[in-house]
Amino acid sequence: MPSDAQVAGGHKANLKNPNTSKESKEHSKAVLENEYNGGDVQKSNDGEKNPGNVIGGLKATLSNPRTSDEAKESAQQRLDEMNN
Repeated sequence: MPSDAQVAGGHKANLKNPNTSKESKEHSKAVLENEYNGGDVQKSNDGEKNPGNVIGGLKATLSNPRTSDEAKESAQQRLDEMNN
């Protein structure tokens, strides 16, 4: 079952997605306001991200042909910093 932070994050992403309908955005906004304190939800485990997930996401960014060169450079820099 997803955590509150994951559910709120999904609704936040929906609000920023240019491909979702106005009705869907209105629903997400209402859910965030009514159930998730406007989207201000505490992350589990003290806000620490799973390093394996972060590394996997950065590697996915590097291999995605739709990702900009700038984003790939940023992802590579972050990977390099994590390995030092």
